[in-house]
Amino acid sequence: MHAFGFSELIRRAALPALCLAVGGYFLAHAFMGPSGILALEGIRAERARLEAERARLEAKREALSRQIGLLDPRGADPDLADELVRRHLGVVRPDELVLPLPPAPGAAPAG
Repeated sequence: MHAFGFSELIRRAALPALCLAVGGYFLAHAFMGPSGILALEGIRAERARLEAERARLEAKREALSRQIGLLDPRGADPDLADELVRRHLGVVRPDELVLPLPPAPGAAPAG
């Protein structure tokens, strides 16, 4: 039987202890890190929120693209051009009646 000294025991246990410490570090981050299993539900909720925001912005972009198409100088829609000029310049003919409407919820104030 061979008796191990304290230094021999430390030397033999150092590599397995180091491997366990490194493995434990990565295992802890797999569960509790910013992208770990415990944070997965929050990540999914954030993704759903961002996808909804993206869909809203794409719809707004399409609406603006249609409006830009209507303002093409080669074939501008006269009704839209008239509406924009009147809204921004405040031009009203004497025979017209102006009915101010309350602003839509979430609309930017006219200025």
